Amino acid sequence: MHEDAAITLSEIGRWLAAKNWVPATGGNFSIRLDSQSCLISASGKDKGALSIEDCLHIQWQGHEIHCQGKPSDETLLHTCIYDHDVTAGAVLHTHSVNSTVLGRLTEGDQLVLSGYEMQKAISGQTSHLGELVLPILDNSQDMLALSKAVSERWKQQEMSFGFLVRGHGIYVWGKDVTTAKRHLEGWEFLLSCELEKLKIGKSYVS
Repeated sequence: MHEDAAITLSEIGRWLAAKNWVPATGGNFSIRLDSQSCLISASGKDKGALSIEDCLHIQWQGHEIHCQGKPSDETLLHTCIYDHDVTAGAVLHTHSVNSTVLGRLTEGDQLVLSGYEMQKAISGQTSHLGELVLPILDNSQDMLALSKAVSERWKQQEMSFGFLVRGHGIYVWGKDVTTAKRHLEGWEFLLSCELEKLKIGKSYVS
């Protein structure tokens, strides 16, 4: 049992629940253990009250998942991220209002952000002047199909530690839990700003 990682996952769950980003047992998160194994939150659990037993050890090879319990239905998206980014050490998936609504309101397959100082919360971003792209994928109940869609998008353009699933929520990751949390807070702030812009009906403010 990887007790330290399980304790960390339960702490993440309480942190996310306090922000109301994982309502109604929604969301899932994981910590990589090695190249093809991780600890992930169990399906159907209150993420603000996870026990050590609710954090499941999984191993994978391609799309084949091995686990003694019932992990999140979206485990394949976590393993897809780990396979594409060998530096990823943690993945967080949440269902905030901002990410859910903007995923539906944004036309096209990406949200392009520019001019925000908070862009620098995302690793690799050094200025507010550049463009930060958040890919958007259509939702599906077929996780194999959705994970393959993520892989195809990744081949087209390397992702900046996050993507939206339309009408569903956001996935973020980082080299460790602390970095993944920073990315999530950064993305959530940026999404909140974009949603506020839509509310007041202005696409650009000088």
